[in-house]
Amino acid sequence: MSLESVQRDAEGYLANREDWSKELAQEIAAQLGVSLTDEHWRVVNAARTIEEESGSSPGLRKISKRSETPIKSIYQLFPDGPAKLVAKIAGIPKPKSCL
Repeated sequence: MSLESVQRDAEGYLANREDWSKELAQEIAAQLGVSLTDEHWRVVNAARTIEEESGSSPGLRKISKRSETPIKSIYQLFPDGPAKLVAKIAGIPKPKSCL
């Protein structure tokens, strides 16, 4: 499935979590100027797991704890608004903590 074939909201978040795939995540990341490394994937996968378990998009503290990645490192990996970028790449809704 390509980025053009999936439904997204006005801010670019996937409308349906089930549309997500690693390939789609790479396409979204490239569009956002992020080259995904193993560190990025650890953060993205942690966010997806938390959202699946809780039913809501996690904030950075929860992502940091689950991925065992310091918040400072998450900011370095996703410099332009880490919570939003992680959520978009992970295919989960915008975190409530984001304005």
